[in-house]
Amino acid sequence: MELLASIDGVITPSATATIPVTDEGLLRGDGVFEVVRLYRGRPYAWEDHLRRLTTSAGNLRLEIDLRALRADIDELLKRAEGFDGQLRVFFTRGGRRVALLEEVKPHGLTVSLATVVYAPTRIMDGVKSLSYAANMLATRVAEEAGAEEALLCTPHGRVLEAPTSSFFYILDDELCTPPLDDHILASITRRDVIGLCGARERITIRDDLPSMTEAFLASTTREVQPVSSIDGRALLAAPGSHTARAAAAFAAQVAGSMNAT
Repeated sequence: MELLASIDGVITPSATATIPVTDEGLLRGDGVFEVVRLYRGRPYAWEDHLRRLTTSAGNLRLEIDLRALRADIDELLKRAEGFDGQLRVFFTRGGRRVALLEEVKPHGLTVSLATVVYAPTRIMDGVKSLSYAANMLATRVAEEAGAEEALLCTPHGRVLEAPTSSFFYILDDELCTPPLDDHILASITRRDVIGLCGARERITIRDDLPSMTEAFLASTTREVQPVSSIDGRALLAAPGSHTARAAAAFAAQVAGSMNAT
């Protein structure tokens, strides 16, 4: 089907949708966004994403109209009934309200990681902003090192997350993940995996990486994706038993949520 976009409530094909080049959302990345997975045309964890969007906008001192956005999305999903993919929504400093239907980027059965030094900007804690150039550059740096995705680490050696997903790992047969206090994104999928599998938040350092027996990334679009290697060192299992259980539990939760709506 043709992918559609809604700009301030006007639906057009995504390929021809436009906003003014003077919008500071484009010029400076000044805006907030969310990406929501659509299963058979139904958004997963939609209210959670809207709450985070509201928090991001408030922290960025950006006024947004959620009522209008809800109406836009209702109409957009009616026009694309049953669509499996993702929904990207964002507000710009120029006052634009945008929703895009997108295909989900295909991901492999596993993913290889390379560590990339990255220093989170403290003032942007709690803001899922349009300013993602640093994240995208980290992925390109990892690809230049022969991996498929980056694993962000601070200059002082704290392991954080991937550019667009959370990082989970097994150490001493325990499922762990870096803590939110290390200025990483409060991912909705991360929260669900912790709730389903009892993962423990743990300060994680680069010296822990060689001892990890399995790992996975978790996000709206990846769901649960096993990690095959980190900095060229193959993990013992990809997927391992913990990863397989997390993937199955999350898939079951999504299925249950879709059947309930």
